[in-house]
Amino acid sequence: MKGFLDTARQIAVEAGNYLEKNFGQISQVIKKGDRNLATNLDREAENLIVKKIQKEFPSHGVIAEEKERFRTEADFVWIIDPLDGTHNFIRGIDVFGVSLGLWDRKQDEFVLGVVYIPKDKELYYATKGEGAYKNIERISVSEVRYMPEASGSFDSSIRYSPQVMLEALGKISVGAFNIRMFGSSVRQLTYLAEGKLDFVVEFHDRPWDFAGSVCIVKEAGGVFKSLGNEKVNPKTIGYIASNAYLYPQLKEIISEVVK
Repeated sequence: MKGFLDTARQIAVEAGNYLEKNFGQISQVIKKGDRNLATNLDREAENLIVKKIQKEFPSHGVIAEEKERFRTEADFVWIIDPLDGTHNFIRGIDVFGVSLGLWDRKQDEFVLGVVYIPKDKELYYATKGEGAYKNIERISVSEVRYMPEASGSFDSSIRYSPQVMLEALGKISVGAFNIRMFGSSVRQLTYLAEGKLDFVVEFHDRPWDFAGSVCIVKEAGGVFKSLGNEKVNPKTIGYIASNAYLYPQLKEIISEVVK
């Protein structure tokens, strides 16, 4: 697994540095659907990542946000977001990152995760059973025990029921100390993993948005479950991620609105 991790870190940093170098130089914006955009740089970064994975791990599969899909039934599948926070990137907001997660089909588990935040030169990574790290320092989730003391993030797409999401947001907002929205799943989840946030709730995130962060959060001592309190996998859409103290409280709130 160390060889997998070393290669994934190198790839994430190379793709992230490419995006940072070209920040503010978008030549094309592609509409993929309702409020869902991509740029030429998303696709160029994805090509860079996929080519390197194909070279280093020819038997592995890939699921990437923009277009790449191959060997998705392989024992190991890389789930990639070449540019998480595309809307920020388009608007000149430098809150974005690169995400690579490795799904082990036999273990039914995300066993490796790498996230790189180019602006801050922050490289987050974890492998199952080995702890979570930011650059060279080990990180852990917060120890905040009660919702009135907790800071979290709630940043979901309208593709889920707006009525349900607004009801959930209202209940969480009343119970929590405060709520933040970053426009980037990898930014909020890495903040969670290092204890700067205490929870993250998402009703409509795709697997490439969170795959790189699952192992990082869990190895940092956190909980990462679907909205239905199940293990997350490449088909999961919404989730709750938090420290272990807050998870039961959040699960109770969400269960009241998600039937």
